[in-house]
Amino acid sequence: MATWLEDARQHASSYMIIMLIGNKSDLAGNRVVSTEEGEKFAKENGLMFMEVSAKSRENIEEAFVKTAEGIYKNIQVRVSNVLDETHGIKVGYGGLPAEGRDSRESP
Repeated sequence: MATWLEDARQHASSYMIIMLIGNKSDLAGNRVVSTEEGEKFAKENGLMFMEVSAKSRENIEEAFVKTAEGIYKNIQVRVSNVLDETHGIKVGYGGLPAEGRDSRESP
């Protein structure tokens, strides 16, 4: 297993969702790692896998959505506890900065 993956698993929740991203899918002719190699590594290590292109924006949003869906699924089956920040989840206020919230709202 790659050392980056070992480090991540050692220092995080065992239920952490990891998405392996193959970037620059728009440059298929310059590949160093094939789609099949990426998929195989992901499957063998329990990771999600997608190929994206930052240049063409292909699959960028989908990668975030699929990762969020995995996290949400863990919450639904109570693997991750949203009240325990050691699980890596911090409940927020929909992305509004503190100074942007109405003063009547609780912090």
